[in-house]
Amino acid sequence: MIRRLAIGSLLVLAVLGIVLYFPQQSQASLRLAVEYNNHAACGYIAKHKGWFKEEGLNVTCFNTYVTGVALSAALARGDIDAAYLCLGPAIMAYARGVPIKIVAGTHFHGYVVVGKPEIKTLKDLEGKRVGCVREGSQTDLFLHLVMEKYGLKNVEVRRANPPMQVMLLATGKIDAAFIPEHWATLAASRGFHVIARSQEIWPEMEGSVLVVKEDLIRNNPEAVRKLVKITERGTKFINEHRLEAAEILAEELRETSPQGVKTEVLNPQIEAITPKLLLKSMNNLEYTTKVDVRVIQQYIDLSYKLGYLDERLKAEDLVDLSFLGSQS
Repeated sequence: MIRRLAIGSLLVLAVLGIVLYFPQQSQASLRLAVEYNNHAACGYIAKHKGWFKEEGLNVTCFNTYVTGVALSAALARGDIDAAYLCLGPAIMAYARGVPIKIVAGTHFHGYVVVGKPEIKTLKDLEGKRVGCVREGSQTDLFLHLVMEKYGLKNVEVRRANPPMQVMLLATGKIDAAFIPEHWATLAASRGFHVIARSQEIWPEMEGSVLVVKEDLIRNNPEAVRKLVKITERGTKFINEHRLEAAEILAEELRETSPQGVKTEVLNPQIEAITPKLLLKSMNNLEYTTKVDVRVIQQYIDLSYKLGYLDERLKAEDLVDLSFLGSQS
């Protein structure tokens, strides 16, 4: 009898050990970050709808940054474990030794040249003052492609984050801006002219991606799988319920205080972030989780050519698409 009780007790303890062990694996803390725009719409929607908690992900922070460049600095500091950010800054972070992998995409396109109404074509940018985000960003590569294609030699570039560029346009400090959505649609709503969109210059241009730290893949691959699943779910929701997605995104952006921008620059723009404006802006993007390794290599090659990278990296070393259920 005593022996049977002892064996039974051991079995109970073993089962308790299994039950206690595996939740610790799936409930590991996760620090997320996103850019302050509609490129990261799937992340904002997942947060709003409680999908992270539903999948058993313990998201301890959900930080927002005004640009992918600012977000990549947080990755380098070790402040976050996973992020939705533009491809250019993700490549720059990886090149600087940040151990990350691209595990999904979020969209194609979404970068625009807007300017004064009298600037009708890209050739009209010769001799003008233009705004652009920092070197190595998506809009910076877009700027250089435009300058090369149209032979622009005399362009004064002023580096500024997107809301600051909108302010510089409004005050006449710049003539045009290379700027991401939703900021481009916001600028257009204030009377500025859409001169060109990125798909007109680079039809296959990859937009933003989901990156995760390599140690998260090693230590908790299940968390990565769930994060990619949520990204796919969010992307499907955007494509099937675009108006509701715009309404959610407007609410989230209006309640968020992104890092990397002064309040006196951001606050005048917030009232313009409405569902109607975001819906119009989101219709200029192709929301998809697809990742084109060939296009990523093109990004790398262009960044290397411009002197932003010390060596020509291999795109396949930067991606891990094994978690994607489907390239949709």
